[in-house]
Parts: sequence; structure tokens; C-alpha cells
Amino acid sequence: MALTESTMVKLGSVAPYFNLPDTLGKNVSIEDFDSELLIIVFTCNHCPYAKAVEERLIKLGKEYKNDVDFVLISSNDSENYPEDSPKKMAERHTEKGYPFPYLYDETQEVAKAYSAVCTPDIFLYNEDRKLEYRGRIDDNWQNPEQVEREELKMAIEAVLNGKTIDFEQKPSMGCNIKWK
Repeated sequence: MALTESTMVKLGSVAPYFNLPDTLGKNVSIEDFDSELLIIVFTCNHCPYAKAVEERLIKLGKEYKNDVDFVLISSNDSENYPEDSPKKMAERHTEKGYPFPYLYDETQEVAKAYSAVCTPDIFLYNEDRKLEYRGRIDDNWQNPEQVEREELKMAIEAVLNGKTIDFEQKPSMGCNIKWK
């Protein structure tokens, strides 16, 4: 496991197109999301960093279900990391009751288009699908009870209320994406 920080893609960048299968085998594209905000999280089943923030993402997904679309994407090489296979992704989706789709990027082209490098790697796009936030979910990935700044939530609130995100955006960190 190599600790990797997100690349901090340029704010204002347009969300690249994607059309990927979900855990039920149905293709989902970026055009299927029509909420004011779209949050794309590159993640996987096996990474301890991704697992540590999973419940927080589920909570945010439920809390903002009327205004924000969330989508999880796994781009890991499932041949060498079988826990990240589409079958295992489907099991996790069901087991955890994700309130959002979980997509598989088998070719890893989508991760490359987004410059995603770690799990979790989080991107928040406005209604024009321009990047407003990229960074961590909060200031304490290990201990949710010690979180003092819920930075993704702060970013959601700012953008939903037409305000500028006025705090330093710090990179997310986690396991590197397992490239083929």
C-alpha cells in the first residue's frame, strides 16, 4: 500500500465524460445525473483509507440526496486485487446500502481522465459540471469522533448557497489506484 495524495486538479476544470457499468451491470453516464451538484469519488473495496471514510460518504449521500448526486467509481485492477472485482463491488454496495451508484472503470480511462490517483479521491462539480472542490472529506480520516472540520460538507454547503469556497482545499490521501 503506497500512501498517495490527490493531484489537486485545477479548479474550474470541466468534468470528463464517463459511461460505466454499475454493480447491477447497467451503464451509468455523467448525463444521468441532474442534481445541482455532482460528487465523484474514486474508491475501492480494500483500501483502509477508503473504508475509513465510507460511512461518512454514505451519511452525506443520504443527507444531501435531494440536491447532490454522488457516484463512486472503482478503477483498480481487479485481476491483481480480486477484492475490487465487480462481483465484490456489488456485494459491498448491497451490504453497506449505498444510496448512490458504484461504477467499475475496467479500462482505467476514466480515472486517468480525472487525474485520479488515490482512494478516496474526491471531486465536487457544480451544475455546469465545473470543478469547485477536490480534496479530503474531513480533517481526520482515522477517527471520525475527532473530526473538527467536515471539509467536503463545508464545500457542499458553500456551493449550494452560491458562495465561494473560502478555505484551503487540502488533498485527499489514500492508497494509490492499482494500475494495470
